[in-house]
Amino acid sequence: MKIEKIKTLGQLKKSGYQPRSIKHEMRENLIAMLRSGYNPFEDIKGYEDTVLPQLQTAILSRHHIILLGLRGQAKTRIARLMVRLLDEYMPVVEGSEIHDDPLKPLSRYAYDLIKAEGDLTPIQWIHRDERYTEKLATPDVSVADLIGDLDPIKAATMKLNYADERVIHFGLIPRSHRSIFVINELPDLQARIQVSLFNILQEGDLQIRGFKLRLPLDIQFVFTANPEDYTNRGSIVTPLKDRIDSQILTHYPKTIAVSKAITQQEALVLPEQKAHVTMHDAVLDLVERVAFEARSSEFVDQKSGVSARLTISALENVYSHAERRMLLCSEPKTHMRIADLYGALPSITGKIELVYEGELEGAANVAFLLIGKAIRTLFAALFPDPEKSKKNKQGNAYAEIINWFNEGNVVEIPALANQQDYEKYLKNVAGLEALIEKTLGKLSAPEKLLMMELVLHGLAEYSQISKHHVDKGVTFKDFMSAMFDMKQQDREEEY
Repeated sequence: MKIEKIKTLGQLKKSGYQPRSIKHEMRENLIAMLRSGYNPFEDIKGYEDTVLPQLQTAILSRHHIILLGLRGQAKTRIARLMVRLLDEYMPVVEGSEIHDDPLKPLSRYAYDLIKAEGDLTPIQWIHRDERYTEKLATPDVSVADLIGDLDPIKAATMKLNYADERVIHFGLIPRSHRSIFVINELPDLQARIQVSLFNILQEGDLQIRGFKLRLPLDIQFVFTANPEDYTNRGSIVTPLKDRIDSQILTHYPKTIAVSKAITQQEALVLPEQKAHVTMHDAVLDLVERVAFEARSSEFVDQKSGVSARLTISALENVYSHAERRMLLCSEPKTHMRIADLYGALPSITGKIELVYEGELEGAANVAFLLIGKAIRTLFAALFPDPEKSKKNKQGNAYAEIINWFNEGNVVEIPALANQQDYEKYLKNVAGLEALIEKTLGKLSAPEKLLMMELVLHGLAEYSQISKHHVDKGVTFKDFMSAMFDMKQQDREEEY
């Protein structure tokens, strides 16, 4: 019988419906999915061999779960995707506040209705999306919010005294009966509030005020927590932690390729931006390498972590930076440049927590440093090491370029240079184009220009030439004259 035809308790009984707990429901649905080859967590990348097998094991074991990891590690995303493991529709007693199962009612309301109506008791069907509740743990959360309390207005309206359990106003947890309930940032929940969860997790019941009320709630609990919170803001009380069956540790992407796939999946880049701005793989790599450099930087607080949101926001800013240049230059289309990476500075400075040494440097300087290290790493992966190339018996691969700068030549690339001028500035550098062709072979014209710009930035990172950022662009010149200019500037500032 189709569910739209099942509208009463009697019809539900005839359909052969059998109650089952949410944990059994999720377990059975997961078993069916695994056998069919369907992955309900396909949107989660990088966890295929680590987090997801542990998560599936915990679900098969019918466990309450805590996802423990630094910020930006998809903990909440995983919890929300668990809804896919629920049946599409679930029958409840119509009008029930706590999603009473028609064959296993819990609330006084459901008992009274079924007693009065019998098999004619009306049934409604709840979609699985309505069986998910999420609560962010904040210091102001109360027991009444989560468990419930007496409702004076209900008592007055229904003319009931406070001894009648019908005056109870249920909190979020009872209203999540037969559902998934997620508490994010669990350590932020006050210890006395955490204590109120003990019985619910272990015995599956709760108590509200002085009522002798026992509701064997059927809930799949999922908690998330950041290890940093244990010391900075709060902690999970030991008895509660002991009642959470499976603790699963999350982590950041382990490879550039995985990180890049996550960023491209999550970044909100408009189709019109992709149509007008041509992105190159080298720039995508650089965006990810900035985060990898930050996660090992001595200036960044590693206990706080570097969220995947950094690269997501950075990629959006890089696209927009190139788009802005295209609009101001009145060009119909443009290609990504290395300099566009510096347009992502606001995405970096706002998403890294600095240690004391980093605070002394300043957020902007640390961001510049991270971008520089990312460029250096990519440059070293594509081109010969400048230090080793100096000692190469066959000659320094960069000699012609460096000599050109040593002769007093300067390259100034304005931030708003149009494509024609950008190409002219780069091709003026002797030996630069020839190096690209010799090292990387045949490339498209835009890719060649991008690699030429990368070489200039890379040589600057290896102190072979100098690089100076100004508001209107970047200037490359020989290293020695730049040092003298800096010393002269320092002397002038002293006077």
